[in-house]
Amino acid sequence: MSLRPFHLALPTASLAQARAFYSGLLGCREGRSSERWVDFDFFGHQLVFHQAAGFEPSQLENPVDGEAVPVPHFGLVLTPEAWRALADRLQRAGVAFVIAPSTRFKGEVGEQATMFFRDPNGWNLEIKAFADDGQLFAT
Repeated sequence: MSLRPFHLALPTASLAQARAFYSGLLGCREGRSSERWVDFDFFGHQLVFHQAAGFEPSQLENPVDGEAVPVPHFGLVLTPEAWRALADRLQRAGVAFVIAPSTRFKGEVGEQATMFFRDPNGWNLEIKAFADDGQLFAT
């Protein structure tokens, strides 16, 4: 199966903050844009932010493996090497983690490295990695 890129469009209070975070901090290449929206190459996927004043993302939680996982959230599954490099870069930049880089389900089916943090708009991101990608959908 060959995966195709996903497309996700979200509101932002500030295109400048979105650019600083996604392009500046995460290293995402900027694509097309206008005065009201901007595209990013989010690790091979199309992430778009539309200028929208007055929105507030919900901040709910769900317990998972002893952690309060923020909901809603979106993110990526990286290789372990790319995950570690990004975790190191975010830690050096002083990013405030919702859930610090750690290993979830240690020794169980679905063991994964994971971290959660928020973008400047309050959107929750989860970045994870599996030593064996076959565990992504394991039961």
